[in-house]
Amino acid sequence: MKMRLLVVYFAVTCLMIVPSLAQAADWSPPGSIKLQVGFGAGGSTDTLGRLVAANVEETMGWNVVVENKPGGGGVAMLSGLMNAKPDGLTIGLAVNVPILINLAKRGDKLPFKIDSFDYIGTITKAEVALVAKADAPFDDIDGFVKLSKQKKMAIAFDASTQQMLMSAVKNQAGVEFKFVKHKSGAEQIQSILGGHVDVGCPAGAHIKYLKSGDLKMIAAFGKDRYSYAPDTKTLVESGYNYYVDPYYYLAAPKGLPADVKATLADVFDKAIHSDKVKTALANILKAKPYNLGPDGTLKMLSDGVPAVKVLIEAAK
Repeated sequence: MKMRLLVVYFAVTCLMIVPSLAQAADWSPPGSIKLQVGFGAGGSTDTLGRLVAANVEETMGWNVVVENKPGGGGVAMLSGLMNAKPDGLTIGLAVNVPILINLAKRGDKLPFKIDSFDYIGTITKAEVALVAKADAPFDDIDGFVKLSKQKKMAIAFDASTQQMLMSAVKNQAGVEFKFVKHKSGAEQIQSILGGHVDVGCPAGAHIKYLKSGDLKMIAAFGKDRYSYAPDTKTLVESGYNYYVDPYYYLAAPKGLPADVKATLADVFDKAIHSDKVKTALANILKAKPYNLGPDGTLKMLSDGVPAVKVLIEAAK
């Protein structure tokens, strides 16, 4: 009799739990979601945000309004985001590199820290690499540095972190480089192929040229080797303890309810891995979906601050 009562009690308890789990999984926004982009309209981050927002609208029926909040490489947007209500109706899209640099250089003057937010996940990362013409007289960073001791090599770049990485290499190796500013990775590649510079540091635009045989990869600038060039070492593996992994990530005000955070993470993960967004990523950034999830995104940012501090010091 006691055993039967215990079984009935257990069954009733399970029935009580199941609806609560269903409710958590079925959370939906009571109004429009604002996706705030930390950059101006028309850029790659803005385009990426609008593509993901459109996919969420299409698949979930939610209304997602994209708002551009440029300033300070995302600092202005995050400064406002941290004060928004943590109800899932306001989300920010940022790029980690300018935020990490600002935190490393003047973190005491910013209104936020890494732990000032809850994180939804990452959309993708740009895979920056050092590349050269296929017939260049060096095949890796060691060969490039060795030749640099005989003549000053010209390096194309379009972002400050690319120059910082190679400045750190220059200082450690005791050589001199000539840095040539470009507007984009595509422009860098044209300069390399045209013989105007010796190497460049594009963030994805080089991949198709590796496949065609026009370029070769000298070093990966990320923390790990890239899947499309598994034989090419990172700078870290070659003895230069510096790296940069530019991630596009989603943040929300601190204090999101667990069910809201879980639902947003799931919905945006599905949008990121949808065929439309995959195609757009390949066309716009020459990248693939790369979602670290809520915990992985927090870890990436937390680990990134000390790594950027090391790079900043080494590049001086």
